[in-house]
Amino acid sequence: MIVRRRSAGDIIEARCTRCRDVLNHTIVAMVEERVVRVQCNTCGGQHNYHPPREEKKPVRQPAAGKTASPRPRKEAAPSAPALWEARMAELDPDQAIPYAMDAKLRAGILVSHPAFGLGVVTAVIKPNKAEILFREGTKLLRCAL
Repeated sequence: MIVRRRSAGDIIEARCTRCRDVLNHTIVAMVEERVVRVQCNTCGGQHNYHPPREEKKPVRQPAAGKTASPRPRKEAAPSAPALWEARMAELDPDQAIPYAMDAKLRAGILVSHPAFGLGVVTAVIKPNKAEILFREGTKLLRCAL
């Protein structure tokens, strides 16, 4: 069987960036043996050559009678409400300071946020961000240094 080398002007299948489908294209430019630029025969747009994607191979199922060994399960981390409850038991809600983006925060202080409610600062991350534990979960909020 004779294999003809590709050259500019030949028709080739490629993924069109405008049509978003695999269509016939005309080769516009090549570098040595490699196609680098094509023109879509459907929409007329020129773009770099994108070869058609290969079919994904199906995942093999284990043979009958054989079972895959189960992975060891990781212990579930305590949920945010449970952590929040434990931290709130240690602190006095009356000592909460109102949250402000320009407030200077440090780990361990109690903050009152207008939308999230009471929260405990767990860490201050530079530059000017604080990780605060609320009942719904941990939020990363802006603060002053």
